[in-house]
Amino acid sequence: MGLTTTCLGAFPKPDYLPFKDWFTRDDGMTSEGGEVTREYSKLMAQMDDEALAPLFERATREAVEAQVNVGIDVPSDGEQRRENYIHYHCRHLEGFDFDQLTHRVLRDGAYETDLPTIRSRIAPRGEHFLTRDFEVAQAFTDRPVKLTVPGPLTITDTTANAYYSDERSLAFDLADALNYEIRALADAGCRFIQVDEPLFARKVDAALDYGVEALERCFDGVSDEVTRVMHMCCGYPNYLDDEEYHKAERDCYFRLADAVDRSSIHQISIEDAHRYNDNALFERFSRSTLIFGAVAIAKSRVEPVEEIVARVRSVLEHIDADRLVLAPDCGLGILGHDLAVEKLRNLCAAAAEC
Repeated sequence: MGLTTTCLGAFPKPDYLPFKDWFTRDDGMTSEGGEVTREYSKLMAQMDDEALAPLFERATREAVEAQVNVGIDVPSDGEQRRENYIHYHCRHLEGFDFDQLTHRVLRDGAYETDLPTIRSRIAPRGEHFLTRDFEVAQAFTDRPVKLTVPGPLTITDTTANAYYSDERSLAFDLADALNYEIRALADAGCRFIQVDEPLFARKVDAALDYGVEALERCFDGVSDEVTRVMHMCCGYPNYLDDEEYHKAERDCYFRLADAVDRSSIHQISIEDAHRYNDNALFERFSRSTLIFGAVAIAKSRVEPVEEIVARVRSVLEHIDADRLVLAPDCGLGILGHDLAVEKLRNLCAAAAEC
């Protein structure tokens, strides 16, 4: 039967959509968040959903079908409606100001930009929005489509806080607001829901102090019929084939493993292709399923099937096959459509051999 395969969220956006991904400009470099946020806000004010819906549906169908056609078992919706996966969700919550942005320096000085600002208590607005995204995507396949949401710690690091006195309180209010949307997704029939928490890898102490608890609150009241997924990547490049982009410390997964493995999360996504982990790491997960990053999302080189197979087989000496799922390291947007499809095709071929 081979190993199960999945994708982690973003799929390259087609040119006919009226905005680009947050991480690509015409010159191939990462866009500044403030610039993209302002452009997206202006676009949403000028164009109503009725005008945009056919374009988003077409792009979602193409993203889902591209994943399914190469053999992905659990595709994502491709995040085609999102200027970025964090701010898209924040736009649907009370408390965020997208008009008066705040300048911040992030990632230990590696990145700076203008960000939406929290000016009042975070709360849901009442109307659900991800159920629409799920239902549109699920209509294009009989395979279960996964939806993603940004995690509480990650939101706090990618916005500016001008209201809360401490990040713990902010994280828990964000978790409650995220839970409101996650429960609606579960009720709509979504069986794979993923919370993205790259900040776990970068801020391990905060993750262990209150991040895992906030993550669990995101899934409060959600049936065990839903597979609870969390993703923690180690960093995102400025451009394709960027060899020097800032990454989390090498020991971050070791420090986090026990806490996340003891949590109620069913599947834990980690990167491996851009920087192989010590195989001893995989023995630290005694109950969780690992979503294993087997192809790099920041390199144009396409990993040969035999290379992926060799690496996965070495990992399978340390974890049972029924607790290993293959995926790319992270979202695929930076690769472009053709390169993303080529990498996914080899990923699925390798999964069938393992």
